[in-house]
Amino acid sequence: MAMRIAAVGDVHFAPDSAGRLRPHLERLPEEAEVLLLAGDLTRTGEAAEAAVLGEELRQLPYPVVAVLGNHDWHRGQEKAIRTVLEQSDVIVLDGESVTLDLPSGRLGVAGVKGFGGGFAGACATEFGEPEMKMFVGRTRRESARLEAALASLRDTDAKVALLHYSPIQATLMGERLEIHAFLGSYLLGEAIDRVGCDLVVHGHAHNGSESGETAGGVPVHNVAMPLIRRAFRAFDLEDALVSSAV
Repeated sequence: MAMRIAAVGDVHFAPDSAGRLRPHLERLPEEAEVLLLAGDLTRTGEAAEAAVLGEELRQLPYPVVAVLGNHDWHRGQEKAIRTVLEQSDVIVLDGESVTLDLPSGRLGVAGVKGFGGGFAGACATEFGEPEMKMFVGRTRRESARLEAALASLRDTDAKVALLHYSPIQATLMGERLEIHAFLGSYLLGEAIDRVGCDLVVHGHAHNGSESGETAGGVPVHNVAMPLIRRAFRAFDLEDALVSSAV
């Protein structure tokens, strides 16, 4: 049996979002065994917005794993948002990993929000003002946490890296070049290639491109809902082909 996962990011839930996802999620088992949420789960970073999403995700017959995004950090309520989602049995990762026993096998998921910084030839460096050093330092820490989370996964049949920010530039194409440094970092891609995994999913780039790969050949997919224009995208990990999606 092929391992099938579904992923979506940037659902941007708010009080007026109630009922928007649930009908699609109830049909998800026709397409996949697990749902991955790639950050920006709320519209403005309010725990009350996360509670609306939590009700949407409550008592689903499959595991749901999430990372937070920059919107979820906006009001400083990221800890409360995590708590609210965990009360609905969502597994929230922040530099952590989880192994899921699915019908088709053992899936390891390493999750981190990530951060910006840019890509080869146009990236920020830890030089100059303290603010610039802090900016790039944050990305280095996020990348190190992702690498450690992936390395911690043992005895799995497949590994997935779940991010909000992009680890490659290819899935940002379509966004203005001037903002690529704020949408992801090559450091995340290097961390992935040092450890290895079978698939990377991220969000954040609403106007980007859907697919690319790291320098080491790991497939990367941008699953931001404004880009994919559907409730989720489903992936078959056996042959790395994108399957049908709702």
